Amino acid sequence: MLQFNHFNFNVLDLERSLAFYRQALELETVREKTARDGSFRLVYLGDGETGFLLELTWLRSRTEPYDLGEQEFHLAFRTDRYDALYARHKAMGCVCLENPAMGVYFIEDPDGYWIEIVPARE
Repeated sequence: MLQFNHFNFNVLDLERSLAFYRQALELETVREKTARDGSFRLVYLGDGETGFLLELTWLRSRTEPYDLGEQEFHLAFRTDRYDALYARHKAMGCVCLENPAMGVYFIEDPDGYWIEIVPARE
């Protein structure tokens, strides 16, 4: 057996990130792990439909933004509610790139990670 399990984003402000992912993408906490000494927290978010998880990692000692390079990576979500989510994301001010030719757009989370929104196609 070999299956996708989770993808990780390191975040500076865990509560801000949790609020963003709840509002923007309706992700909910599936499980958490906190170090005994409080040095880190892992929060796994799920979509309630697949088994794939987004792990948000918070490190107490981290105070500087993460270097995300040239943004040549991203996470993608497919949806059958493309227009409604697009309107929500525009209202939130998190749409960072639109590609009408491909029929997709990207949002940016509080730490600068890009997330592609792809319409479900038949």
